[in-house]
Amino acid sequence: MKRLLTIAGSDSGGGAGIQADLKTFMAFGVYGMSAITALTAQNTKGVQGIFEISPNFIYQQIQSVVSDIGVDAVKTGMLANTEIVKVVSKAVRDFKMPNLVVDPVMVAKSGDALLAESARRAIWEELIPQAMVITPNIFEAEVLLNRRIKDLFDMQQAARDLKESGCQWVVLKGGHLDLENQAIDVVYDGQKFQLLKSPRMKTRHTHGTGCTFASAIAAGLGKGYPVIKAIRQAKKYITAAIENGLALGTGHGPTNHLVGVKTKW
Repeated sequence: MKRLLTIAGSDSGGGAGIQADLKTFMAFGVYGMSAITALTAQNTKGVQGIFEISPNFIYQQIQSVVSDIGVDAVKTGMLANTEIVKVVSKAVRDFKMPNLVVDPVMVAKSGDALLAESARRAIWEELIPQAMVITPNIFEAEVLLNRRIKDLFDMQQAARDLKESGCQWVVLKGGHLDLENQAIDVVYDGQKFQLLKSPRMKTRHTHGTGCTFASAIAAGLGKGYPVIKAIRQAKKYITAAIENGLALGTGHGPTNHLVGVKTKW
């Protein structure tokens, strides 16, 4: 049984954050564990409140899990502030945690901020250089690089510049750009570009897509898949999860984490 750790915020609505991560881990047949960085009062309409966990306790959660159970891959999501980013980065170094997937979460689907502006530099300088894979969307890449990304050419240039941060692989998600009615992700390993394409679906039930996609990549890495296989498998999974999204709540409903999972009991 492969062991996957999510270090992220809790979504009380269950569509994103550690809830989405743990559901994804279960769908991929790996054992999920969590270190919670923040609690959110959240539903499909937005984020009504945030309670940040103390950095020391976050470190203690990670130490507790890693020292006993161990970990085969790690995914980070909402880290909230500079101090949390730094303590998570320290934990990754201290415990030599492998197969780190960094989803640089900054804003919720509703537009609510999930990361302090002052923490963005810490993510770039301390956490991303340790990552096997980073999975920014267009908005997050624009913030990290301080420039606009308007088309596929810009995405490729951005992926090249993001790779300079020190990470091993970049997956720049293009879901926010309408590129020939397709959702195109740019994958870059420092040597060549690969484009992962899927049809653009007309649905508002996309809450938690970024969390789910990054967790699916981490699950594949934890199972020992080559990086590109883990990324391609995650792309297929999130595409199917969006296509079968759940019409829950009155805002952005969640993706369907059980897509393709067959009941065996």
